[in-house]
Amino acid sequence: MNTTNLSGTEQNRMQSIDFFRGFTMFMLIGEFSGFFSSLNNATFDGTFISFIGHQLDHAEWIGLHFWDLIQPFFMFIVGVAMPFSMTKRWNRGDSWSATLRHAAIRSALLLFLGWALYCIGPGKITFRFTNVLAQLSVTYFIAFLLMQKTVKWQLIISFLLILISQLLYLFWNIPGFNQPFTPDQNFGSWFDLALTGMPGGGHWVAFNAIPTTAHTIWGVITGMILMNNWTPKRKIRIMAVAGVVGLIIGFSLSPFIPIIKHICTASFVLVSGGWCLIAMAFSYWLIDVKHFRKFSLFFAVVGMNPLFIYLFAHTNGNNWIEAIAKPFINVIFLPFGTLTNDMVLSITVWAGLWGICYFLYKRKVFIKL
Repeated sequence: MNTTNLSGTEQNRMQSIDFFRGFTMFMLIGEFSGFFSSLNNATFDGTFISFIGHQLDHAEWIGLHFWDLIQPFFMFIVGVAMPFSMTKRWNRGDSWSATLRHAAIRSALLLFLGWALYCIGPGKITFRFTNVLAQLSVTYFIAFLLMQKTVKWQLIISFLLILISQLLYLFWNIPGFNQPFTPDQNFGSWFDLALTGMPGGGHWVAFNAIPTTAHTIWGVITGMILMNNWTPKRKIRIMAVAGVVGLIIGFSLSPFIPIIKHICTASFVLVSGGWCLIAMAFSYWLIDVKHFRKFSLFFAVVGMNPLFIYLFAHTNGNNWIEAIAKPFINVIFLPFGTLTNDMVLSITVWAGLWGICYFLYKRKVFIKL
C-alpha cells in the first residue's frame, strides 16, 4: 500500500462516485460499531425500529434485506471507478501490460488481505475466502481483463458467469451437495470443502465471487456511461431503465430460483444489480446534476479511504475507540438503562471511525493499493 496526496485532477473527479462508495463504507463501519445489532433488541419487537434492525441484517436464507445490497454496492462501485482510473493511466502513456501487472498485483494483495483477516481471530492459518476483499480480488481482475472489450461482450460474459454458476448449482450431482437451494448442501458448499477443506462459515461460499463478478462488470459499463459526453438526462435514463429491468427479471425468476444472498443465486445477482444501477442513477442525479455536494462530503470522506477503514475496523480498531469512550459514556448514560448506554456507545464508536476518515481527509492522506 502507498500513501498519496490528492491531486488537482482527483479533486475534479465525479463526486457521485465518492458519495456512493462513501455511503457504502459508512454503512459497513456502522456494522462494526454494533449499532445495527442493538436495533434488534427484544425491547423493540413489533416496532418500526425493529423493522429497521432487520433490514440492517442479512436475510437468514431466502429473501432480500437492505443489508444484502451492501456488498453488491461495493463490488459495483469499484467497477464504476475503474474506467476513470485506468483511462487516466492509459492517457498518460501506461501500456496495457503495465496496467495488467498493476491489476494482477492489486488483486493478489486483496486476496491476501481478505484471507489474512480470517487468521487474526483464531491466531492460526485459516483458509477462507468469503469476505468482501477476497471476493473483490476475483471480480476486479476479471472485470479489468474485459475492460477493452465492447460493451456487448462485457454484458455477454457477465450473464454467462451468472448462467454457468446457476447451472452448476442446479445440476451438481454429488451426494450430499446436490440440493441447490439448501444451506451447506449445495455446489458452493462442496466447492469450499474442495478449495479449503472446510465449510465457508455461516452458509457463505467462496464461489460467490464468480456470479457477483457481474456486479463489477456492470459497474465498469456504468463508469463508461458516466464518462461519455451524453447529456445527464440520457445517462440517468439508461442506468434507471437497466436497473428496473434487472429488478423485473430477477423478481420474475424468484419463484423458480429463490433470491439467496448467501450463495448469490441468479435472481439475487439480477435484483441486487438492478438496485446498484438505480442507486448510482440517484447518486449521480443528486450529487453531480443537482450539486448537493456539501451534503455528500459527510459520506465521501469515508469513501476516500475505504481499504484503510475496512481493515482498521476489521482488526478491532473499533474496540480501541470503544475502550476509550466507554468509561465516559457509562458515567453519563448508564443511569438511563443498559440498552440506552449501549446504543450511545455504539454511535460514539461509529462517529469515531468516521472521525478517523475525516482526519485523514483533512490532511489529504489517502491510502491505496
